[in-house]
Amino acid sequence: MSSPKVLFGFHAVGVRLKTAPQSIIEIYYEATRRDARMRQFLDRAREAGARLIEADSVRIAKLAGSHGHQGVAARVEPVKVATSLDELLEDLEAAGIEQPLLLVLDGVTDPHNLGACLRVADGAGAHAVIAPKDHAVGINATVAKVASGAAETMPYFMVTNLSRTLNELKERNIWCIGTSDDAPKTIYQVDLKGPVALVLGAEGDGMRQLTRKTCDELVSIPMKGAVESLNVSVASGVCLYEALRQRT
Repeated sequence: MSSPKVLFGFHAVGVRLKTAPQSIIEIYYEATRRDARMRQFLDRAREAGARLIEADSVRIAKLAGSHGHQGVAARVEPVKVATSLDELLEDLEAAGIEQPLLLVLDGVTDPHNLGACLRVADGAGAHAVIAPKDHAVGINATVAKVASGAAETMPYFMVTNLSRTLNELKERNIWCIGTSDDAPKTIYQVDLKGPVALVLGAEGDGMRQLTRKTCDELVSIPMKGAVESLNVSVASGVCLYEALRQRT
């Protein structure tokens, strides 16, 4: 069994209270904070039967590894999720989901960017986020905080060889669409209603060359102003929500 981990902030801990309260070992809360948001949070925690421990801000910051904890941190057991991308895709197929929507991130190493990408992926109804092990950040407390609970609900798979994984997705008839500033088509000119993996690189460097070559198709996001590119989490939102718009 994996060792317990720490979640912090109202969103991250609140989502765990909602989705898997039995996995919460204990919740530390800042006793001097008595505002309405804290009172409502504590009411939900008590209703869920969570163990509550009073603590000061310094202790919570030390536990969370961050001062942005909002007065709340929790020690939790890992929740069982699909352990591999293959398992997830097979689960989706068994559930009758024939048009998976995946987000692939190549070169995103900043935890704030990853957290924001997980949040937007969850919001748009994506089924998983995929990244290479050697050019990505893993899930940590900062990622979980920025993701506002999505780190708990959005499957995140770090793969050894990204181009090989893209080829395996293509073998499953999942169309791999990469984003590039110089692509002839825009994201609004492609069909995103079928099985799709949207592939984005970090701003600046973009996708690695091999990742780019492995994609089935490249698209751009129209840029009408002076800046040349969008933050990767914003670009993910544009692409994922265009897929959602086409599918609804």
